[in-house]
Amino acid sequence: DGVDHGGFAGDTLASALLANGIGGGFRSPILGRPRGVFTSGVEEPNAFVEISEPWFDPIVAATMVPLVDGLVAESRAGVGRLPSDASARPAPRAEHRHLHVELLVIGSGHDGLYPAEEAAGRGERVLLIEQRPTLAGSGTSWRPDGVDFMTNATALGVYDGGFVVVHERSRPSERLWHVRAKRVVLATGGYERPIAFADNDRPGTMLANAASEYLRGFGVAAGTRVVLFTARSPAYGVASLVAEAGIEVAAIVDVRLHARFPASFDPPAELFSGWTIAGTEGAVRIRAVHLAGPGGERRTVDCDALLVSGGWNPNLALWRSIGGGVRWDDATACFVPDGGGPPWLSVVGSAAGEALIDNPAYWFVPAHDTSRHFVDLQRDQTVADIEAAVHGGLRSIEHVKRVTTIGTAIDQGRTSGVLTAGIVNVLQQAAPGGQGPANARPPTTPVSFSVLAGPYRGTMLDPARRTPMHPWHVANDAVFENVGQWKRPRYFPRAEEDMEAAVLRECAAVRTCVGVMDASTLGKIEIVGPDAAAFLDRMYTNRMSTLAPGRIRYGLLCGADGMVFDDGVVMRLSENRFLITTTTGGAATVMDHFEEWLQTEWPELRAYCTSVTEQWATIAINGPRARDVVAAAGTDVDLAVEAFPFMSWRNGVVADMAARIARVSFSGELAYEINVASWYGQAMWEAVMTAGEGLDIAPYGTETMHVLRAEKGFPIVGQETDGTVTPHDLGMSWIVRTDDSDFVGRRSLRRADATRTDRKHLVGLLPTESDVLLPEGAQIVLDDTGRIPMRMVGHVTSSYRSAALGRTFALAMVAGGHDLMGGTVYAPLPEGTIAAKVTPPVFWDREGARRDG
Repeated sequence: DGVDHGGFAGDTLASALLANGIGGGFRSPILGRPRGVFTSGVEEPNAFVEISEPWFDPIVAATMVPLVDGLVAESRAGVGRLPSDASARPAPRAEHRHLHVELLVIGSGHDGLYPAEEAAGRGERVLLIEQRPTLAGSGTSWRPDGVDFMTNATALGVYDGGFVVVHERSRPSERLWHVRAKRVVLATGGYERPIAFADNDRPGTMLANAASEYLRGFGVAAGTRVVLFTARSPAYGVASLVAEAGIEVAAIVDVRLHARFPASFDPPAELFSGWTIAGTEGAVRIRAVHLAGPGGERRTVDCDALLVSGGWNPNLALWRSIGGGVRWDDATACFVPDGGGPPWLSVVGSAAGEALIDNPAYWFVPAHDTSRHFVDLQRDQTVADIEAAVHGGLRSIEHVKRVTTIGTAIDQGRTSGVLTAGIVNVLQQAAPGGQGPANARPPTTPVSFSVLAGPYRGTMLDPARRTPMHPWHVANDAVFENVGQWKRPRYFPRAEEDMEAAVLRECAAVRTCVGVMDASTLGKIEIVGPDAAAFLDRMYTNRMSTLAPGRIRYGLLCGADGMVFDDGVVMRLSENRFLITTTTGGAATVMDHFEEWLQTEWPELRAYCTSVTEQWATIAINGPRARDVVAAAGTDVDLAVEAFPFMSWRNGVVADMAARIARVSFSGELAYEINVASWYGQAMWEAVMTAGEGLDIAPYGTETMHVLRAEKGFPIVGQETDGTVTPHDLGMSWIVRTDDSDFVGRRSLRRADATRTDRKHLVGLLPTESDVLLPEGAQIVLDDTGRIPMRMVGHVTSSYRSAALGRTFALAMVAGGHDLMGGTVYAPLPEGTIAAKVTPPVFWDREGARRDG
């Protein structure tokens, strides 16, 4: 936080802060309460920092940050926005490595060292990982032959077949290991359990074992005058250790009524048997605790550190993440493994509940007001929040978790999960193990996306597809977007234009003069054979067998559920030969769809599908002057409307190249699509651009195409549709056959649900304020009162500024939209509510008069 401090090699940032007298300085994310270092490991719920030098990490526990010279850290509450320059900082890329071993041991305590050494003695290859900088069981001296060890390494998840993902943090670099092992041993130890009591979150409050680790491992004291609050005798050893270090122990508070010091124990302080802590005092740090006796007595004890020990929980996050079960063990008062895990995975030591003696279950100090009895420190959730959930009728721990958000923060409930289960069981008057802890999911420890992404490898297996005109687009400063695998020009900016200005200019050019677009990416499939027409009749909602050679028909494809699947046009090239187009991203899916029906349902049909997408380059010329451009390029095709009507195609020559010209329009303007063999694509494009120079022809991209089609009310599959939309919902009942002939989806379209009048319908929206742009995805409601809950009746699917309309407009799917025409709907947003008038979805040239020029 801008102040210089010192420390030693081997320190963590947390231990160095404590050594410099800074146990607090952090804030809780929701309530903004002062917080301090609470633990010594990955389970830390309070002390989070952003590291800016010598590496960048937006949020990490101070307990897991190794101290290095020049480290720059700033305290973080855990919520809020990243710094404005965060996205510009280079994200460190982790190496990805692979390793195969016969035994993987996770955890280096004594319980992990024994199976590792034993397996190594048999000649097996063994890997032992430890998330701390040093091995826990025997310090740094243990190095048996045949064992590879990895420190600062955390197992993120255990998966089928002995596959374990390990994150190695050797700052500033990192590695992600994909380890495959014949056997895996979990020696993951456990976490100390806190106790919930009033104001148990003040800086200076710390788990007892954490204070012990800071003292033994780093020579750092938690405070100068300490109080121990516990429910178990083994915690007395921490008080003794603190006293031996010359630190005053002001009191030991034990909730057990008949607690006694062991006979051989030298008491370091007065023991308050049967007493509890009723509250704490202190602004920036704890300065006193209030004790409550079994007979109603009250005492106040001054202190600057409060050590808490409510017992231990085995660390079973990895075990549970792969399906391992747990059960409550009365002898150890904790949840222990109980089968369900794979045969190659075993749990040993304290992770299995072994040697957890004198570990009674004490969860919280009863009180009339538990609104400051904190359970999950990172979510600011208290016993009162759990009480509200349980008294509200929630029974399952998973439901309580989701309502309270306990266990969903960075620490994933390591200190709060079992505590919550215990409190829920008390409130439900159930047995201690009646409700187990919530499920754990990998990654069980936070990891950055850059680590998961790994090193930048450039283009990999999925190829980037480019049209034949791609070099021209690059040379003319096109801005690209990925559509499926294709690189498509999104817009062509001039000078200092942003996307909005460029798109408005391109739209105006198409509406008033002429524009040209690379449409080569549209999927193209040839269907040939004597039964080609019959096959297409079964696939499309409208009949294709009546289409004459030389003509084109728009068609919709539905899935078996009757929902819109894809769309495009069908050209009949000859009696038994058709060419269909699909959406860019749907080409492969439609091809698979066709083949599945041909091969599994109608193998008797003599129809054969061939993908020809990359065999053709397509140049779409749109606008009132489109005919002039084609004529200027030079063609032997009669372009007159009478000779070449809308929705027809002709073979001919354009610019001395053989071409197939189609009169189809996705803009509503006069349009010609020139199709040439792909190796002639750029030559044809350049010829068209040359022919249109005198008319100031404008190349345009996908964003302009979206605006133009939306002005005409043409839906885009995947934008206006989402797998739950029928042709009738789109206002396209005219394209669905009503005779007795069958097609894919026909039966589903006749179900009661598909014919409900309150289904979402495609409508147009005109914001009341003509310059206000509705966000795509905005939810639609019928009133603007803001009453909660709001009944959502639809959502905005497309929203644009229109050069032709001189205002903003939108398309939306709205329940019962056909009955709302002329009415007003509302889009509630964080910054205010936008009102809009419901209109038909066609905003431009509703009569279709412009398609012939």
